[in-house]
Amino acid sequence: MKRESQEIQDDKFAAIGIGAMIVFIALILVAAVAAAVIIQTAEKLQQNAQTTGEDTSKNLAGKLLVNAGFVATGAPGAPATYTADDAYTLYVRLAPGSKPVKINEISFQIMCNNGIIEGIFSVAQAGDIALLDQGDGAVLGGNTELQPGQPYVLWIDADQNGIDCSANNFDDNVRDTTIQLYIHVGTGGTTYEVLTLGSDVAGAEVI
Repeated sequence: MKRESQEIQDDKFAAIGIGAMIVFIALILVAAVAAAVIIQTAEKLQQNAQTTGEDTSKNLAGKLLVNAGFVATGAPGAPATYTADDAYTLYVRLAPGSKPVKINEISFQIMCNNGIIEGIFSVAQAGDIALLDQGDGAVLGGNTELQPGQPYVLWIDADQNGIDCSANNFDDNVRDTTIQLYIHVGTGGTTYEVLTLGSDVAGAEVI
């Protein structure tokens, strides 16, 4: 007579399979979370890089480049109001890559020992701009757009509202020979120049 064994076999193969499956699922979850973090970080870095690039391009391209600067000579060759006693003449052009910009969107600041002068070009004759090839003092209207690649001449009144930052300025009988000039182009960049005053004679070089 055949006897069947009634002993219970301790089979652990199924438990091992379940444990492996749990570990496998855990690895998938961890990998998914890590992938999501990496993708999110990459997108954020890309956005930051794009924003930085746009800001840099705007600041570098959307500004005026100053080629030369002189003590104003007055008429002929400039509006009669801009003379050596109170004004400067600058030769400028828009930086490469710039978009056209309206003249009345360009402002300036002049800083010297006597104070700070601020103004907007084509407004109240604080400053004016003309095409370089004209050279006859025929200033452009405030709504005129400066075009990239085109050279221009501009005049800045540096003696306004009792503050004198012109080439013949005097503070306690001492002439300030280093004048700081900022030119702001709308929402674009800012040009910074230091005007070095070696002479107050009309046509004397300051840049």
